[in-house]
Amino acid sequence: MARINSLKQRLRDGESALGSFVNLPSPEVVEILGWAGFEFVIIDAEHGPADLQTVTNMVRAAEAAGTTPVVRVAMNEPQNILRHLDTGAQGLQMPMINTPDDARRAAGAALYPPQGRRGLAGVRAGAFGLAESVSDYAKTANARMLVVVQVETVQALGNLHAILDVGGIDVVFFGATDISSSMGIPGQTTDPRVVSAIADAGRAVIDAGRVAGTIVGSPEAAREWRERGFRYIATNFAGLAGRAAARFVQDAR
Repeated sequence: MARINSLKQRLRDGESALGSFVNLPSPEVVEILGWAGFEFVIIDAEHGPADLQTVTNMVRAAEAAGTTPVVRVAMNEPQNILRHLDTGAQGLQMPMINTPDDARRAAGAALYPPQGRRGLAGVRAGAFGLAESVSDYAKTANARMLVVVQVETVQALGNLHAILDVGGIDVVFFGATDISSSMGIPGQTTDPRVVSAIADAGRAVIDAGRVAGTIVGSPEAAREWRERGFRYIATNFAGLAGRAAARFVQDAR
């Protein structure tokens, strides 16, 4: 039987979910996050060095540890998306969605016909055609795929309502770092102008019946964004581990 996308179901039920980017090419890190209780991991093939084989093993690790594997790819190209989703990743996270055409391209590549144009084959995502026929897999795969688009520029914020009109999108994720850069204040992610822009845009996403998401660096920030109605909340493992290590060294000395 096909795997249930527990993250997508959780979001459909109106609950929030906590995840982490993993830009280190390590299945073990994915397992640690899963056993720690994160509902999802974002395997980062944009800002990380993981090759396709490593991504596949990180997806396997997520399955073993009971967390939902989402993959962030670098290029909004159908064949690039196809190969990463064929690993068995249950979600696509596409960066730098600036226009409705960008959004349509990403959603179309993530979904099988008739909703999209993803190529169909007996690959790992469909248990190689062994747990169910390729035909049966195709009938339910779209309902189990989570499509996340990242809004990261002033241009994208201006096009937000048109992006929200595109079918097949489940989550709109706001990248604070790139938004701050696009606003001319790079890295100033807590600047009131950045926070206000993301909060206002998030309300529009929620009003449109989609899920709003963003990245956080602390539990306090996660709670603050949940209070604003954001339900797809991600942190970053490298930041978590680095800060924990630095605190350990400081306290030990």
